[in-house]
Amino acid sequence: MIFKLIKISFAIAVLAAILLFYFQLWPFWPVLLIILVYAILILILSTNVQLNFFVKAYNKNPDFSQNVISLSFDDGPDENTLKILDILDQYDAKAVFFCIGRKIKEHPEIFKEVINRGHIVGNHTFSHTRKMGFLGSRTILNEIKKCDEIADEIGEVKMNLFRPPFGIINPKTQRALSKTGHKVIGWNIRPYDAITKSPEKILQRITKKINRGDVILLHDNMPNTAPILEQLLVILKQRKIGIVRADKLFDIHAYN
Repeated sequence: MIFKLIKISFAIAVLAAILLFYFQLWPFWPVLLIILVYAILILILSTNVQLNFFVKAYNKNPDFSQNVISLSFDDGPDENTLKILDILDQYDAKAVFFCIGRKIKEHPEIFKEVINRGHIVGNHTFSHTRKMGFLGSRTILNEIKKCDEIADEIGEVKMNLFRPPFGIINPKTQRALSKTGHKVIGWNIRPYDAITKSPEKILQRITKKINRGDVILLHDNMPNTAPILEQLLVILKQRKIGIVRADKLFDIHAYN
């Protein structure tokens, strides 16, 4: 509803500016300025899942009864996922893995291993395309459904959780999710481990501001993730911060 009002207001503003320009009552640059401001606004709203603008996302829960955080991993399953599973086992920690459909097909045994070790899996679309922000709602719907089908076929799970690639949530994604019914899991700590080479910087970004109920975003397809995770788990233990799965942190069902 709010987005419709924004679009209507934008259309009225542009039309008014054009008419004023046509009757030589206003220069043309305000028209361009209005369009630029609108484009920037939509970009901000669409690329920040934490804003909860287009859909409700579960990003953190500071009111949780225990001093715990939740770990989440994107873009697997991958060969590196096995190292991460072993480290999590050592510290008796459980996490949520948002998996790409085509990678589930490539690594079916690793996908099943994630589930068998007591972790939960969520939908991260089939292809994780960089064109996510430009896809139509029907294509996004197919991306989500195809990932669900592969997960059910290989892991015998009907995934209820979804994380949008790159955190992009726009009206087209909203329409697709309204049909699938997935719950969106976001994050509030993002150390940019997929683009930062320094493990020290990544770890510092996580630990300098970690609080009760936080959700940490990491990537299990990155080679540095395993050693970073091990150091992180040591620090969390020293600070007496526990770890729970995202479904428990937010009291929602991981599967249908």
